[in-house]
Amino acid sequence: MGLPSAGAVGSGGDGHARLAFVTPAVWTPDSWKSKVDSQAVEYDRGALESACGRLRELPPLVTSWEIARLKRLLAEAQQGKRFLVQGGDCAETLADCRSPVIANKLKILLQLSLVMIHEGKKPVIRVGRFAGQYAKPRSSAHESREGVVRPSYFGDMVNRADFTESGRRPDPDNMIVAYSHAAMTLNFIRSLSAAGFADVHHPEYWELSFFGRDSVPDSLRQDYQRTTKQLAEALRFMQALGESTVEELTRVEFYTSHEGLNLHYESAQTRQVPRRDGWFDLTTHFPWIGERTRAVDGAHVEFFRGVDNPIGIKIGPSTTAEQVLRLAEIMNPRNEAGKIALVTRMGAAKVADVLPALVDAVRASGRLVLWVCDPMHGNTQVAPSGRKWR
Repeated sequence: MGLPSAGAVGSGGDGHARLAFVTPAVWTPDSWKSKVDSQAVEYDRGALESACGRLRELPPLVTSWEIARLKRLLAEAQQGKRFLVQGGDCAETLADCRSPVIANKLKILLQLSLVMIHEGKKPVIRVGRFAGQYAKPRSSAHESREGVVRPSYFGDMVNRADFTESGRRPDPDNMIVAYSHAAMTLNFIRSLSAAGFADVHHPEYWELSFFGRDSVPDSLRQDYQRTTKQLAEALRFMQALGESTVEELTRVEFYTSHEGLNLHYESAQTRQVPRRDGWFDLTTHFPWIGERTRAVDGAHVEFFRGVDNPIGIKIGPSTTAEQVLRLAEIMNPRNEAGKIALVTRMGAAKVADVLPALVDAVRASGRLVLWVCDPMHGNTQVAPSGRKWR
């Protein structure tokens, strides 16, 4: 499991910036099929249509009002009124849909958010990259081993990691299996939260099992225990004083995100809802477009420009200001607050040379965005067991 580490601060226009508004082409949940999908999977057509038909009939994993609330919170983060903490795995596996694994992810996310509340004195938005991150981007559709060529492993939503003919065969029914595991994960998280597991007045309940291992230095374990105690005491003290902001600061809401790679899965769960305008991707609250899928004329940008969810867009060290502004214009032509988050993954050696110019260009354009560090990558430490962490 990759440990999360993420943050975001607001960045936006000053009221007199230059904005370019365009009239977009007609959009439908299937209009992406007319574009190039850089992560396309070769499915059996009949089986694919059957699986997508079943997905369209299944209940949504999240709700439109949850998505609308998250967008409002992200808009406040753009203004510097909130802080975003996001974390999870770069890719989930079906085998990790187990209560201890899910609970530990939740514990880490809670601990990070509580530290940020304590240090930043601002409410925190908690987003977990779970309950849907079952697809993996690939630079090549096929993999070769000792002269044998088979489809690449695109994540458990598509096929399996074992390099066998049956394992690597794309099976659209895996989307149904992934949906069911996402639903079980969300159900468990919501049940834990409702039962008091996430009570921020008792962070000592969130002790993580890996702190008991011999490989964890005593100094680190002691620092963790001391910080946990200080946080709990500070919250109780504020509550004893009758501070009205305590409930707001410690309110526990969880939102989900994943990179929307498999557009068959995403579009099958995209729908209109009663008493709300627009279309919502109801597989997750906060879908992402990745570094490999953010081509302005590609299928992923075409699909996600039409949904009302807030959208994360990954940008790497080769990204230009022109590309960022064009993406922001396509994805958010009305310059709606809370709609776009730019997720930076540039590397420590390059970020200082690349990021400031992008921030300046976006600010000058008047585009409203949230700047977010990529919380799923950047493992630079190695434990004695060989596990990477940050």
